[in-house]
Amino acid sequence: MNVDKTPQQLLLVEDDEVFARVLSKALGRRGYEVSYAPDLSLAFQLVEQEQFDLAILDLNLGGATSMELIKPLKQSNPEIRMLILTGYASIATAVEAIKLGADNYLAKPADTDEILASLLNREQLDKQVADSDGGLATMSVKRLEWEHIQKTLQANNGNISATARQLNMHRRTLQRKLQKRPVRT
Repeated sequence: MNVDKTPQQLLLVEDDEVFARVLSKALGRRGYEVSYAPDLSLAFQLVEQEQFDLAILDLNLGGATSMELIKPLKQSNPEIRMLILTGYASIATAVEAIKLGADNYLAKPADTDEILASLLNREQLDKQVADSDGGLATMSVKRLEWEHIQKTLQANNGNISATARQLNMHRRTLQRKLQKRPVRT
């Protein structure tokens, strides 16, 4: 918490309304003033109207991505701390989020304490990045496949058809794989 005891302004962008409501209440009890947006359009409006100290952004919002918010949030407050929260974690999206200016990246499910620890502490991310080369060697084949698909999808700017062609895979097969949650290492 900040020294002058004024509540920190926190932007929560999350399309799962139940999760957002629970997280907002938990953060409010911990002294944060939470502004909630269930989609990108409302999130952009909030960014224009307010300056935030912290942001928790769900990566996938229907067909959109919250990474579009990173630059405007950084322009509004260069000191903002941002966490990308996702149920579909991959190394490719984590690297992109960090390059764009996010401070950390966390896979769901996560509780309020884990989310705050990731949002306020960069040590965890630095350790993950340092271990990422060695970590690939210990990943399961299914996890390596997931990471490769995510990297290829990222390289094709989210275009499913182009990604399927590049992976020599049927488009529907790729869509089914993308709908599944990533396997743990």
